[in-house]
Amino acid sequence: MSNKKEEFFSGMKATLPLIVGAIPFGILFGTLAPNSGLSIPATLAMSLFVFAGSAQFIVLALIASGVGLGVIVLTTLVVNLRHLLYATALVDKVKHLPMSLRAFMAFGLTDETFAAVSLRYQSPDSKLAHWYYLGSMIAMYGNWFICTVIGVILGESFPDMSQWGLEFAMAVTFIGMVVPYLNAKAMWSAVIIAGSCSIIFAGLPHKLGLIVSAVAGITVGMLIIRLEKRNKI
Repeated sequence: MSNKKEEFFSGMKATLPLIVGAIPFGILFGTLAPNSGLSIPATLAMSLFVFAGSAQFIVLALIASGVGLGVIVLTTLVVNLRHLLYATALVDKVKHLPMSLRAFMAFGLTDETFAAVSLRYQSPDSKLAHWYYLGSMIAMYGNWFICTVIGVILGESFPDMSQWGLEFAMAVTFIGMVVPYLNAKAMWSAVIIAGSCSIIFAGLPHKLGLIVSAVAGITVGMLIIRLEKRNKI
């Protein structure tokens, strides 16, 4: 049991730097949501049951523009398709776990948790790594909901908080998540290609540019890895 606790709290600890960057983002969501047409209970419910970060902001913009439910569902599905890539990378590591636990872990699979647990799952001994994952997930989930509550409260006191530029923190967080993995030619190439494509295809509808960029980056990275292996042979 002590090993499980150690893994759990290690996962929480590893996620703390990413949580710091997510705090302004969560507060900003709580501030903007009521002004976009969501009631306060609906705002809190979205963070409690959806827990989708950037997709929640996109939903706010779509609600404010008055689009239909079908467009909202389709857009958020496309935006969150990147989580399918995360899940694919982890499936071999968690396939021995009960389906109920895997479903719970899938709910809590965020960019931050994936970044925090990826290195842990590369360890030869990952038998209890799902406790590390759960620690990261619970820490991120609690932070997101608490910050949403804070944002709702502060939004009534400071109605102009959306003009404070808090969203910069999330961009910095994502940069911090990526940099530790830039230790090989394939990783650098994948990031450069994905970043370039994200700019080129930024105008695609329903955020499809994100998927195109991700696929392009992964493809180039995999090609370089294969070429390097072939050259060694």
